[in-house]
Amino acid sequence: MAELPFPELDAHSDRAVFRQIADHIRDAIERGALHEGDKLPSEAQLMQHYGVARMTIRNALQVLQGEGLTVAEHGRGVFVRSRPPVRRLASDRFARRHRERGKAAFIAETEEAGGKPSVDSIKVTEQPASPDVAERLGLAAGAPVIVRSRRYLIDGQPVETAVSYLPADIAKGTQIEQPDSGPGGIYARLEELGYRLDRFVEEIRSRMPFRDEVRVLKLAPGVSVFHLIRTAYTTDGQAVEVCDTVMSSDAYVLSYELPAR
Repeated sequence: MAELPFPELDAHSDRAVFRQIADHIRDAIERGALHEGDKLPSEAQLMQHYGVARMTIRNALQVLQGEGLTVAEHGRGVFVRSRPPVRRLASDRFARRHRERGKAAFIAETEEAGGKPSVDSIKVTEQPASPDVAERLGLAAGAPVIVRSRRYLIDGQPVETAVSYLPADIAKGTQIEQPDSGPGGIYARLEELGYRLDRFVEEIRSRMPFRDEVRVLKLAPGVSVFHLIRTAYTTDGQAVEVCDTVMSSDAYVLSYELPAR
């Protein structure tokens, strides 16, 4: 058997043996001895290396799966989870030049990362605004809004869901109501309608996903989500869209450039 890239157990440690084993494998992943997509040694190999029972190895592997570092494939083994992150450049992602090139933010940043972007589960409805959405848009509670919900995928893997709310008196009867909102996305359509965008305000928090989010985003156990709410404002200060987004935390690196003046 080839030598495994793990140290021996520390017999003097008060840390449980299965947690020591999980620490060794995690460290191997973090320092690059095991790469994304690599298959971990089999349970039998790990049992022989550490001289422990199968249940101890399974407990260690369960820890790693719970942290979202590995994924078990039935009949094949356990693999280092492979999900290349997209660097989400908050200071650049909504730049007008992307829209002018006919690319919405998600498409531009995913292609920059070398991934293949796609969108599915698109649904467009008209609904009364909730109190929170109405407040953010400066509308009366219950005022009609156009609601666009969709799911974003990278290389066929779901990474994000988003629901946009736009005042019906702006979006109704426009291409924004169509499943395909056209090149550059809804922000390009808003600017074509005369609502020149000036700034975006985002609120981000991290939390564990709800059950339906685990299903829709196909999240591994232990993977958290970023919950982001963004409001888009025009040059005259009018709020024209609220976007409620849930992002798989292991699919994104949130990167910001902030002026010091």
